[in-house]
Amino acid sequence: MISVVILGAGNVAHHLYKAFYSSENISVKQWYNRNIEHIASFKNETNITDDLSQLAEADVYVIAVSDDAIAELSKQLPFENRFVVHTSGSVSAYDIDMKNRRGIFYPLQTFSKSAEIDLSQVPICIETLQKKDYPLLKLLANSTTSITKKVNSDQRAVLHLAAVFVNNFTNQLYRVAHEITESQGAEFDLLKPLILETANKVQEHSPFTAQTGPAKRNDKKTIKKHLKLLDKEHHKDIYKLLTASIKQTHATTTRHNGHSNKK
Repeated sequence: MISVVILGAGNVAHHLYKAFYSSENISVKQWYNRNIEHIASFKNETNITDDLSQLAEADVYVIAVSDDAIAELSKQLPFENRFVVHTSGSVSAYDIDMKNRRGIFYPLQTFSKSAEIDLSQVPICIETLQKKDYPLLKLLANSTTSITKKVNSDQRAVLHLAAVFVNNFTNQLYRVAHEITESQGAEFDLLKPLILETANKVQEHSPFTAQTGPAKRNDKKTIKKHLKLLDKEHHKDIYKLLTASIKQTHATTTRHNGHSNKK
């Protein structure tokens, strides 16, 4: 049984708590947050505290706070030579105060408190500064998910960057599409099957081979019509930038294949 103390009460912390609490191999010894009201509803399930001096002893301390708060919180921990990890995709393990052993427990997923997530299907990227700590963190990850991956700092950094593209930027494109449909009273919901199919397609095919549309075909007439339909300049800028990117990616293919069937 791995004993864990969770520090923080944001989206990641809440989902990790649920996964840890339901695992047969993990004991949540304590949950800390500086504002105890944010975790008060869990007081009948686990020991909660807002006092760092009262932290329980555990095998692993999981810091699940905002990136900017990780270093400072780790400095405030009132003990030494214990195993402390954080959950960030972009913060170095060296940002954790060196008085403790350090590692990374990075769930590669987007989290919202209101959205249920099956953490057993979420990849967890793990990294430790000391080899002796790796088996414990690996066991913690395996007790949480079926997908674990040992990564180095550079790999984790580019995974986090790529995650911004596939999640945050994509979601912003959904927002732009929502504004565009609303401008003419069209229903955004009609696009949801397309959104799902696009996501499903890259489960079996590479993004390169899955690409369709007027930019890949170099369909200048359609591109011109689309730009004319857009009222907002920043929407036009996004359209032009992504169109140019797709054209550059598929320029050789388009030249060699000539005109393809419209998709």
